[in-house]
Amino acid sequence: MRTALALLLVVVCLEPCFAANADPDAGLQSKRKTALQLFEQGKRLEALPLLEEIAKARPEDDEALVALAASLIEHAATLPDEAAAGKERLRARELLKKARDLGNASPLALNLSQLLQQLPENGAIRFSDDPRVEQAMREGEAAFSRREYAEAVGLYAKALALEPKNYSAVLFTANAYDRQNDFTKGAEWYRRAIQLDPDVETAYRYCADMLARQGALGDARSMLIGAAVAEPYNRMVWRELHAWAQLAGTRINAVYVSVPGEQTARSPASPAAWQAYYKVRAGWRNGEDFRKRFPSEKEYRHSLPEETQALTAAALAVESAGEGGAKDPALELLVELHRANLIEPYVLFSLGDSGIARDYAGYRVRDRDRLRTYLDKFVVPSR
Repeated sequence: MRTALALLLVVVCLEPCFAANADPDAGLQSKRKTALQLFEQGKRLEALPLLEEIAKARPEDDEALVALAASLIEHAATLPDEAAAGKERLRARELLKKARDLGNASPLALNLSQLLQQLPENGAIRFSDDPRVEQAMREGEAAFSRREYAEAVGLYAKALALEPKNYSAVLFTANAYDRQNDFTKGAEWYRRAIQLDPDVETAYRYCADMLARQGALGDARSMLIGAAVAEPYNRMVWRELHAWAQLAGTRINAVYVSVPGEQTARSPASPAAWQAYYKVRAGWRNGEDFRKRFPSEKEYRHSLPEETQALTAAALAVESAGEGGAKDPALELLVELHRANLIEPYVLFSLGDSGIARDYAGYRVRDRDRLRTYLDKFVVPSR
């Protein structure tokens, strides 16, 4: 279960998720250290009984609670009774909520919490409507959780023979090779998953983690840019980008053009650029421009073409004013975006409110490369 709801077993983290806390009980602390070592080694089933003991003795230990939740998710995949498996996942969700309430904001906790929120009421997940594929995938996941990766690959292959376009089976095959340190085959299968559905972020992100572990941070950067283009409003993607930046010794840029409020912009002292901006937006808000662009939509919404047209008008006003036009960093940045022909990607990534976000999928179909260019030039610095 490693895509959408099927992404809970292997949530990659580009930086360490846990650190040992001091504990006055030496025996318990020793068990805790062993449990977290097993967990970080990927031996989550072996860590599970120790983590249960620690969580019972120290219910305030937020790091142990997160590790226990992740281990329960993995254990759930080994259970033939789907009802019992669902209960384990729901318990994991409650443990993560408790850990968050205790202040745990680790990437693993945040990623798992985000994924678990998508579970149905019974905690069940499905891989296919074909019962034969579903059975092969469940058996494959059980083998994967036991770290029997070769067997898992064989079971995923069985599923793919029946359903060649099953994204989960392709992704999980890649991950199984990755876990065996067969990075060539891992990369090959991650790319197959990307080709199968380039608008799902997971294969990009998993491949980036694999590349980062090999020290190929430049290639990992490229994959994470792909992940952001695939799902720009998915917080997991941005957590991984920030983790990559930390490894690379850099920072993700927060690109934002600060637009003054409308009343301020209409004052005589305000730059003509912002007056031009609000003149355009007024035409859209009164409904006339919106109806022309979106005749099938009954209600006005903030949209990509509206914001792009308004910002472009502001940038042109600055250029018309000559060298003295851009007297503040916001206008300088806006002109730079305009000259690079990247205002649209900027709007989609930095101003993606609920209205603008509705225009993203269509734009991605039309101009995926420009989205990548924007992230490459403005958002994700190279090493």
